[in-house]
Amino acid sequence: MRRWQRSQIGELWQLDATPHRWFPPSATQLPMFNMLDDCSRVFVGSRLYEREIIPAYLDFLPAAFLDYGLPLEIYVDYHSFFFTQVPDALTTLGKALRFYGVSLRYAPTPQAKGKVEREHSFWQQRLPAYFASEPVSHLPDANTHITALRLHHNQHETHRELRMTPGKAWAEAEAQNRSVLRLVPRCPWWPYVWSVQTATRTGPDGRIPIGAHPVRLEIPAGAKVILCHHPSGHHSVLAAPPKTETMPVLLFTNRPK
Repeated sequence: MRRWQRSQIGELWQLDATPHRWFPPSATQLPMFNMLDDCSRVFVGSRLYEREIIPAYLDFLPAAFLDYGLPLEIYVDYHSFFFTQVPDALTTLGKALRFYGVSLRYAPTPQAKGKVEREHSFWQQRLPAYFASEPVSHLPDANTHITALRLHHNQHETHRELRMTPGKAWAEAEAQNRSVLRLVPRCPWWPYVWSVQTATRTGPDGRIPIGAHPVRLEIPAGAKVILCHHPSGHHSVLAAPPKTETMPVLLFTNRPK
């Protein structure tokens, strides 16, 4: 049986990435991340990255959550970013999502994620010509344009199956109390949950390696700490991993002020 769509916004968001030559005449293929709401077809996120890696997802997902709220589930494939063969184990992304009550649902086939798969062609048909005419050739500028195009699409372009704009479908669902979205909590762990966390110990001199420059921490030698590599490229060191009902103890950060 064909699954039509979810009845509530935030019930299921479909997520996928597609490589493409976005900047003609360059032959370089860059991945574009797309995520849409299954109920309304609103694009909640669209962005280009240099590579499809964990830090890219740790940058992409929280940005969408801050803009639209926390969904119940995200529909993904069996990529190692999302799925592990170890029973009851979670990937880095799975742990971050579970911390805020978001689950992963796995699509049995690529066709099962047809809604977001079809929307890849929407961008592939438009962006190369658009970037050539502007012209746009750098990622920061490109993503600024993509955000404006995404918002325009949500509010002004009629969806063929819904026969209304995604924005209107979203507004109707809200008016009819068909929403399970939750606000992002005011959580002190937020910037650390969305980072690549590695458990390590201080050396005999009380230092830990961060890039090419060891950093001395004012804690005993051999103490266990959590090194956080943030999507922006900076690092933080925590006394303990994220855990609800506790507060983060920040030992070091080189985040630019």
